[in-house]
Amino acid sequence: MNAIEVNGISKSYKRVKALDEVSFSVGKGEVFGLIGPDGAGKTTLFRILCTLLLADQGTAMVDGYDVVRQMSEIRSRVGYMPGRFSLYQDLTVRENLEFFATLFGTTVEEGYDSIRAVYSQIERFANRKAGALSGGMKQKLALSCALVHSPSILFLDEPTTGVDPVSRKEFWEMLGTLKERDITIVASTPYLDEVRCCERVAFLHEGKIQGIDKPDIILDRFSDIFNPPPIVKSVAVPQQHVGQNVIEVSHLVKAFGTFHAVDDISFCVKRGEIFGFLGANGAGKTTAMHMLTGLNQPTSGTGTVAGFDIRTEHEQIKRHIGYMSQRFSLYEDLTVKENIRLFAGIYGMSDEEIARKTDQLLEQLRFSAHKDDLVGSLPLGWKQKLAFSVSIFHEPDIVFLDEPTGGVDPATRRQFWELIYEAAGRGITVFVTTHYMDEAEYCDRISIMVDGKISAMGTPKELKRQYHQPDMDHVFTYLARQATRSSD
Repeated sequence: MNAIEVNGISKSYKRVKALDEVSFSVGKGEVFGLIGPDGAGKTTLFRILCTLLLADQGTAMVDGYDVVRQMSEIRSRVGYMPGRFSLYQDLTVRENLEFFATLFGTTVEEGYDSIRAVYSQIERFANRKAGALSGGMKQKLALSCALVHSPSILFLDEPTTGVDPVSRKEFWEMLGTLKERDITIVASTPYLDEVRCCERVAFLHEGKIQGIDKPDIILDRFSDIFNPPPIVKSVAVPQQHVGQNVIEVSHLVKAFGTFHAVDDISFCVKRGEIFGFLGANGAGKTTAMHMLTGLNQPTSGTGTVAGFDIRTEHEQIKRHIGYMSQRFSLYEDLTVKENIRLFAGIYGMSDEEIARKTDQLLEQLRFSAHKDDLVGSLPLGWKQKLAFSVSIFHEPDIVFLDEPTGGVDPATRRQFWELIYEAAGRGITVFVTTHYMDEAEYCDRISIMVDGKISAMGTPKELKRQYHQPDMDHVFTYLARQATRSSD
């Protein structure tokens, strides 16, 4: 008997058809992937199979039970990790686990054997609030919460988005141990290495299943989406900007008590440079970025951004930079045009300039027909391209991008990087963190942080040669595995 049977499932949201007569089956104990571009319908399908949403038509059986008539039976048999972490940030690790155990009518003690392999890795942090954990640790806690009631089927909706490559590899190794217990796993992911960890994948596009087969067959068949051609940087930085430093950092330290999140780092970044700032979760990247953007004060050391002192001239820095966080920064209940006008006004632009540049931007992004759409209704990839464009709308000296393409499909990420290249060509410095190592290859220079220090710095070509590695993924993994402090 199959673990999952889906027959002719359709679901619409007003004019948008999220799912269009979707049919497929998943064998018991199979690792099955749901892949496709942003807005393809993957999350809608997960929610229907987990009985959190009703389909408009069609039927689905999960572990032999109907998703409409037998919801309670299904809910007791499935574990679900939604795309955004489902944890309660103000509860401790132990309190989160106890809460989810109670929801499923069990206890942590009764379900401990089901979570032992995963939870034992974070159990020493049982009294720490979930919000204080790194992405990799949160991921392990969320998986423990999904497994505490011993489910037979596990649904994972992009569970590793925002998690560094080493932690992602560890996560999929943990999933391998679950398969040995005959747990059926259905996962969506934008990472191609994770797609290849599945036994079969279904490619979902515009609400329809376009193909189901082994991963390599699907990735090859739809290579225009999953393996677009690499970007060639054809725009040169204007000659008058070449050689100018816009970021200078010397012996920068940020300590929290005796813990040095950033431990004596020094570097410079030139105007128009695309500078990759890499590191595993907990390495100190975000803390360093907060100091550079005026959101946090250093414990010691010096630094200037766009010529302004990071200790004393925070407001001047904020007027000369753009910032896009990994947690989407636009207002979802405002329209596209309203968001542009709001942020342009915050940046001090005149009404005439806002009006002129808004039309240009909408045309450039091909958003003219969607200018009055609520941002919350847009696919993730569209939102992120808009957020980046808004962050450089005022032509800042530097734009800081904190994991800007997390959870976005390869084709959309390529379009995003074309926007980055265009910005760099206008002399805007791009300071970017990313967990996609193919994106690291697009940077002019890269630094890699380990345990709060910069362990390596250079061009991608230089780093691959220095560490005798074939690509940046191997370079990153080699260095990150040398960390001595926990990624908590």
